[in-house]
Amino acid sequence: MKNPEDEFTRFEHVGWERVADKYDLVWSSLTRQFISHLISAAQVSTGMSVLDVACGPGYVSTAVKEVGAVPTGIDFSEKMIAIAKAMFPDISFLQGDAHELPFGDASFDRVLVNFGLLHVSHPERACAEACRVLKPKGRLCFSVWAGPAKNPGARIVNDAIEAHADLDVGLPEGPPHYLFGKREECRNVLEQSGFDGDSMGYETRTVEWHLPTASYFFEAERDAGVRTAGLLARQSPQRLDAIRIAIENAMKRYAKGNEFVLPMTAHMIVAAKPVAFQPFAFTDL
Repeated sequence: MKNPEDEFTRFEHVGWERVADKYDLVWSSLTRQFISHLISAAQVSTGMSVLDVACGPGYVSTAVKEVGAVPTGIDFSEKMIAIAKAMFPDISFLQGDAHELPFGDASFDRVLVNFGLLHVSHPERACAEACRVLKPKGRLCFSVWAGPAKNPGARIVNDAIEAHADLDVGLPEGPPHYLFGKREECRNVLEQSGFDGDSMGYETRTVEWHLPTASYFFEAERDAGVRTAGLLARQSPQRLDAIRIAIENAMKRYAKGNEFVLPMTAHMIVAAKPVAFQPFAFTDL
């Protein structure tokens, strides 16, 4: 299996290397809220070996350790891995590619991915690799953002971009922003990746993200993200200002005292590897 070193992979890698040191401050108060749901859905328990794919600063890994399991974190960003090692020196972290995991077949009891599949060029390939490294009856569990229809935060950004952005700015094509937003689409991909479709669980969870100002969400997307940040960076000053104003205005309805409380919604998806596993061959890579 060779790494699909395409333009989107390079774009994502450069982006996360650039913003790795900002992630903890800007996004972790949101994404960490879903970790307990991820661990619960995967039924992680004491003594299990758990692979944390797209581990970032290592928050899933440390939560896994807290429940008595044995985590290993992997991320394609060298800077993210350095941060994770510095924050959690007693956990094993390594740099690597979700499309080509550097582990043998049937190595782990669980594979967890917290919002990482959006950032790989071939999510179905990453799922197949997760299936390969899982033991029989092992589980993959991952989170993806719900789309604008179910996710108020996504709706705010999506509406502002649709209304004011120039979308034809030469960004590399990646997977859909709201990947696996439909249950049957998700089941089909997981079955093609080797998982038991009948075992799939699909839950939708909403948390509250507490923001200090109406402009925080826009600034987070502009300065500490990758995909949306890439789009914003390619806008004219006039278009960028219009997007900022639209997001700030939409945030006003979520004002609560001296802060803004924004509902953010994600899907938590789990599936098991069957006892009789047949690797799926992706012929388009």
